[in-house]
Amino acid sequence: MESVQELIPFAKEMMAQKPNGKMVKLYVLGSVLAFFGVMIGLLETVCSPFYASRWLQEDEEAVVLAARLQESRRREALLEKSKQQEALGGRSLSHRQHAS
Repeated sequence: MESVQELIPFAKEMMAQKPNGKMVKLYVLGSVLAFFGVMIGLLETVCSPFYASRWLQEDEEAVVLAARLQESRRREALLEKSKQQEALGGRSLSHRQHAS
């Protein structure tokens, strides 16, 4: 079935052949499943912009959190480095005083 326009002639042809009950049930089941598939696809298409904006907000929050974490690590590294330089600087001054 490529289009809906072919559906009506197909249904007329099926009724003209007098199909058994199992075939009718099978076609009805297939039609119902196809209808639900179309409805779910439409619902997903309509609701996708809302979900996309939610994902973008979550991504932005994750980026901000990562930036804060990186900044705090950088500050800790700078503090450690400055403490090490102070310790090394104090030793070198004491050596110079003794050497002179």
